[in-house]
Amino acid sequence: MLWILIAIVGSVAAGIYGEHRWPEQAGVGSRRGLLLILYFVLPPIVFFNLVHVELSFGGGAGIAAGVLTAACVGLLAWFISVPLLKLDRPVAGAVIVSSILANTSYLGYPLIYTLMGGDALPDAVLFDVVVSYLTLMIGAFGVGAAFGTKAGEGFRQRLKSFFFKNPLLVATVLALLAPASFAPDIAVEISRILVLIPLVVGFFAVGAILTEEVRGGVMKVPPRPHRPLGAVIACRLVAAPALLMLFTLPFSGVPSSYYVLAVMPTGLNSMIVGHAYGLDLRTAAESIVYTTTIFLLGLAAWTVLS
Repeated sequence: MLWILIAIVGSVAAGIYGEHRWPEQAGVGSRRGLLLILYFVLPPIVFFNLVHVELSFGGGAGIAAGVLTAACVGLLAWFISVPLLKLDRPVAGAVIVSSILANTSYLGYPLIYTLMGGDALPDAVLFDVVVSYLTLMIGAFGVGAAFGTKAGEGFRQRLKSFFFKNPLLVATVLALLAPASFAPDIAVEISRILVLIPLVVGFFAVGAILTEEVRGGVMKVPPRPHRPLGAVIACRLVAAPALLMLFTLPFSGVPSSYYVLAVMPTGLNSMIVGHAYGLDLRTAAESIVYTTTIFLLGLAAWTVLS
């Protein structure tokens, strides 16, 4: 577990240094790195781990509960942001998006692999692909279009993008159709080693892109706590795991990896959605910083005490 903390801190520090040292290249390069991970690293991880997955009743119930949890967290974030705090629409949208989007791939995969071993990874991948990407492509994009200052894509374009520009969905469909012989043990083992790459590249991008936002005046260092940020912390780190546990109480056999993924901090995709639709970037950026810091401090404390 210690090596994960070291890798995260080192990657973020490298991203910050890179953005200061090469301001014209680091941010652009990190975004390209994220695209390379999305198209060339995550798909084989998804494919080779899902070929052998056997979805149990508990697993299916857990995935359904995960989708319901994301919807409820979004509604809770909306209630806090709009009727309760009466935030401006771009800020409210950023709160909702930052609450429902979790870092389940770049942080979740390596954490599951380290905590629970390779056998737990297939269930985690399936949960991530179904719950997280439905949440992103339908939930976050819909919120962005509804609350952002930019028009955003129409429903047809987003639906087309979901089906035809989603490499993880393609990898999932192929994996569910392919026979087990298409995923020999050596390929599965290699794919599980690949989970280390998104961790390093993802958190390098976090350091570089957030430093870029600081340079552009979007975010201040250190970011000061404020009400929208408190709403994200409550929804993302408290409500999400609590609701998943509540919704899965009637069922047995729910994979433990689902609960770990439910408590992941805000994902970098919240910034991407914020840029695309004109949501409040300060809220999105600071949500990533605060939720990730709180999560890592908790992880460090658990590592020391266990």
